[in-house]
Amino acid sequence: MIQLILGGARSGKSTLAERLASGLTDNVVYIATAARIADDLEMIERINLHRERRPTSWTLVEEPLDLASAIETHQRMGCCIIVDCLTLWLSNIMLLDEGRHFKQQVTDLFSVLSGFQGNLILVGNEVGMGIVPMGKLSRRFQDESGRLHQQLATLCDRVVLTVAGLPLVMKGEKI
Repeated sequence: MIQLILGGARSGKSTLAERLASGLTDNVVYIATAARIADDLEMIERINLHRERRPTSWTLVEEPLDLASAIETHQRMGCCIIVDCLTLWLSNIMLLDEGRHFKQQVTDLFSVLSGFQGNLILVGNEVGMGIVPMGKLSRRFQDESGRLHQQLATLCDRVVLTVAGLPLVMKGEKI
């Protein structure tokens, strides 16, 4: 089963993903896509809060760029993979080498997902519900994020929008 959990910042997406994974198995691989920036203390604090909340028995994989490879490497029956978060991964690959490998990374992700077996929970920020950004890069990011979520939603078994910690199932079986 592949699930996509979307919502705004601090909407409860990650907590929901962690709860769903815990209900499926004790064998959880958590793929974190945040790139560590030594001088970004606020981001380090966010990462630490996520870490403290997760069970220590879960496997942590930090992969900010090659998401498809990380998923492929860790997928196996009886395991649940959480990817948190697609939005950070998307911004990482868009900014890497002026975006030259962006399309290939997205293509690789969909290739791995098309043959995925097991449980996968993808977490992402819904960024298209506000005003259109003024900057060119910000608009492109918003557009690419929206396209990615639409494409993922078509192949996912369940799509959930979280608001104020409440899940609204948009596609698939109720939670």
